[in-house]
Amino acid sequence: MPADADLINLTHHFLIAWPGMEDERFARSVVYMCEHSARGALGIVINKPSDINVKHLFDKVELPLGRADLVAAPVFHGGPVATERGFVLHEPVFTGADKPEEAVYASTMTIPGGLEMTTSKDVLEALSTGAGPRKVLISLGYSQWGEGQLESELAENSWITVDADASVIFDTPVDQRYDKALKLLGLESWMLSRDAGHA
Repeated sequence: MPADADLINLTHHFLIAWPGMEDERFARSVVYMCEHSARGALGIVINKPSDINVKHLFDKVELPLGRADLVAAPVFHGGPVATERGFVLHEPVFTGADKPEEAVYASTMTIPGGLEMTTSKDVLEALSTGAGPRKVLISLGYSQWGEGQLESELAENSWITVDADASVIFDTPVDQRYDKALKLLGLESWMLSRDAGHA
């Protein structure tokens, strides 16, 4: 579509909050972008843990948790929209043929770049049996921008963008994710002025 021709597509990118961002919900946040088009954008904050862990969440939905590796993992504040709903960001689920299965779960968004986001309870049911995707990040809520809103925030230098790296999401301690995301650009947080924007 011609309307999209000039659009920067930030799907499978990180949005890194510029130091000094005044919105407390997004200060020092790293947002993984699941979708970005002319209609708007959707992402999950990957470095703001809530006060509950995955075991607590499974207790609330009355499922056992068959994955010892996830018991103490935090559930994240994914953003201010739909905070009562769960969103599971995960690696693609593979069949024995080494290709992602079609429709493994009832409601999954395949993100160009290699990850998936599932919103249906069946992914939790899979994790409860010890199966399911190996690497997961579970959030309550998500972040959303309307048409032109994210572009406007980028023009105001609210965010720094970089291609996403799944290891920052799944293999980096939570308190190091902001700095690790900046390092993908060769930056350190002390280099960034709170007052200046970026080119």
